[in-house]
Amino acid sequence: MQGRHFLHIPGPSPIPDRILRAIAMPIIDHRSAEFGALGKEVLEGSKAVFKTSQPVVIYPSSGTGAWEAAITNTLSPGDTVLMAETGHFATLWKQIATRFGITVEFIPGDWRHGADPVAIEARLAEDKAHAIKAVMVVHNETSTGATSRVAEIRKAIDAAGHPALFMVDTISSLASVDYRHDEWQVDVTVSGSQKGLMLPPGLSFNAISEKALAASKTNKLPRSYWDWQEMVKINASGFFPYTPATNLLYGLKEALAMLQEEGLDNVFTRHQRLAAACRAAVKAWGLEVLCQNPDEYSPVLTAVLMPPSHDADRFRKIALEKYNISLGSGLGKVAGKVFRIGHLGECNELSLLGALSGVELGLSAAGVPHRSGGVAAAMASFEGQDKANETAVAAVA
Repeated sequence: MQGRHFLHIPGPSPIPDRILRAIAMPIIDHRSAEFGALGKEVLEGSKAVFKTSQPVVIYPSSGTGAWEAAITNTLSPGDTVLMAETGHFATLWKQIATRFGITVEFIPGDWRHGADPVAIEARLAEDKAHAIKAVMVVHNETSTGATSRVAEIRKAIDAAGHPALFMVDTISSLASVDYRHDEWQVDVTVSGSQKGLMLPPGLSFNAISEKALAASKTNKLPRSYWDWQEMVKINASGFFPYTPATNLLYGLKEALAMLQEEGLDNVFTRHQRLAAACRAAVKAWGLEVLCQNPDEYSPVLTAVLMPPSHDADRFRKIALEKYNISLGSGLGKVAGKVFRIGHLGECNELSLLGALSGVELGLSAAGVPHRSGGVAAAMASFEGQDKANETAVAAVA
């Protein structure tokens, strides 16, 4: 096919040219002074994205590795944790914990909402013996397009007077959705490189509180590759206890620079703006957004329900073959029932409008019942947001 491929899955996200060029640096000695300077810069710079002054460790792995690191550094076999069934990725994190002999209390969910702070507070209040050692939630559930209200969950834990560790997966939300590790008193924040950080897959992160680091000194799960103690000790000089993903760290340095140049608050506003326009298109098509709570709409992606008796994967295949656009598939319980439009990372108004054009053409080509005008609705959303911003600026002036 001629022309650009439109990659609009919810990660890996498109990689900016600046980052591709940075990754293309010649390989260097990962024990050299030059590398030590790079290591110190990215380890320190990553803290700003997590909004923390506490240690951030970086692994050469996918986000799944960072899930495992969060578990193996804090918990012991037989411990109980509280999790919420927000979607496919919460379910996968639960499965990993179970494999390590952790008992998981899984608050049932319908895959259309984020974690419920009220239900979490109620369960913790019942736990008078403090048997629950951690509360673990997914901030942005990539399979459903619903975000969990992390600040409210922190308040719920505090209201229950419970000492449980608080662990949050930000693999698909970091650098796209406002997140505050220190302010929200999160103990372990898990993330990955291939979403809002605009990098290839291959780096994962743990941001670690003092409370979590203390837990890692007494817990009983074995680890070697994932051991925080060794990482934190050697990271102090900018180095790693084993061979790091050197060229991805060059890319991370460039990604951090790009985020700071735009300004994190501006990054978050841009993602909200794109998400609102995407939802306007879905509504104009007469289709339904999977997430049901407007307070939990994801700025990262929009999951769209297919009409009954229509297969989302068939639609995605036709859209790819005819219009060169990749859309996210439904996962787990919603496989074949939804498709997902990613609008994260290096994405702006025109790239989203191009993607929405491909979706609208694909819906017609696949014979999916819908109304036309989704792209026009997205354009109107952008125009309306611009006018509202101009009015707000004028009012302040």
